[in-house]
Amino acid sequence: MTGYKHAFRKAFPYTIPVLTGYLFIGIAFGVMYAEKGYSFLWAILMSLLVYAGSGQYLAVNFFTPGISFVQVIFMTLMVNIRHIFYGISLLDKFNQMGKKRWYMIFGLTDETYSLLCTTKIPEGVEEEKFLFAISIMNQSYWVIGSAIGGLAGSFLPFNSEGIDFAMTALFVVIFVEQWMDAKNRIPETIGVAAAFLCLQIFGADSFVLPSMLLIIMILFAGRRKLDEKEVAKCR
Repeated sequence: MTGYKHAFRKAFPYTIPVLTGYLFIGIAFGVMYAEKGYSFLWAILMSLLVYAGSGQYLAVNFFTPGISFVQVIFMTLMVNIRHIFYGISLLDKFNQMGKKRWYMIFGLTDETYSLLCTTKIPEGVEEEKFLFAISIMNQSYWVIGSAIGGLAGSFLPFNSEGIDFAMTALFVVIFVEQWMDAKNRIPETIGVAAAFLCLQIFGADSFVLPSMLLIIMILFAGRRKLDEKEVAKCR
């Protein structure tokens, strides 16, 4: 444990924004899960072993009749396919972390990815321990929020209508932050345009998956030009 206490102490201030967000959306997930009639312990277990954020929100609806195993796989893949690109960009960094790389891959959420990519390692802290501390703390916030929400949903009856919008609100905040910080806003513009187009064609109930597929196709097709623009901006 040499150096880990110091790494956790140094990493904690950087995770405070994630703490405030994950507690609330974790609570929302726990409440939604409890409303399906499941024990809060299952909500905790899911957050420990699945830890997929929006994927967990989506999974709440998988426990209803009529959802096939193939649909579960496809929907989960489409919602979390962005993590493939997250992982590819961090391969070199994770390969230097030994056995801890397996947990780092597992714990790679949107918010954790953002911190791992943008946070400057403080002086006197080993990089791998600092990054590991960020990932561990972020998941702990989510698990704690899930536990609180599961308990509240089980023992405190209240109207939870609209609580699932918490995850949507978090993604809106992430998008706005990236829009404000990014020098190249072409990917964000493609995402908004593709979503708007598919919304008009497929309607509000069916536009998400077509939007994701269209965005992926456009980004793959224009990857070379986007890379060239990014390199030019960095010169």
